[in-house]
Amino acid sequence: MFEQSFQRAIIISSLVFAISLGLGILAVSAEPAIGEEMLALFQEQVAGHLLSDAPVVLFLKIFLNNLGACTLLFLGGASLGTVTLLILGLNGLLIGAIMEIVRQQQGILFIAAALIPHGIFEIPSFLVAGALGLLLGQALASEWQGEGDAAKTAAYLGKYFLKIVVPLLAIAAIIEAFITPAVLSVIA
Repeated sequence: MFEQSFQRAIIISSLVFAISLGLGILAVSAEPAIGEEMLALFQEQVAGHLLSDAPVVLFLKIFLNNLGACTLLFLGGASLGTVTLLILGLNGLLIGAIMEIVRQQQGILFIAAALIPHGIFEIPSFLVAGALGLLLGQALASEWQGEGDAAKTAAYLGKYFLKIVVPLLAIAAIIEAFITPAVLSVIA
């Protein structure tokens, strides 16, 4: 039973992320200034604070930042999934917009080198955290209808989060801090 619910939640998380990613790309294709503003904001708020550090510190910062985001995705399920879907959508829009502006400036090879090495672990971790958040919201709704035990379900989902999301985030952060910069130095 859990596997079917989890699969549906993964599909919903993936669709929300993919659609918003596409909308971010389309928005920047139509109006490049949007992407430039988002890229400047990202560089000011995130990259500027991260990329100047030593790789070990960079790993810790990336890991903790992504762990915080995934925790919000999961716990956002307490809003019956509304916060979870909002975070997935906003992240997709932001990533899509930044990807498109960087693609326009530096090309698709640069995007692939910058995202694929760590993204194959990081994006699934976000989608799983989002799916778990949706399942948490579903468990709360079921309990309010007199069915199930949301606290018991939340504990089960939390264990799943620890077993799947946290290790994926750690692997992604290691790759992003130690490997991705080396790959980009070859491309740039």
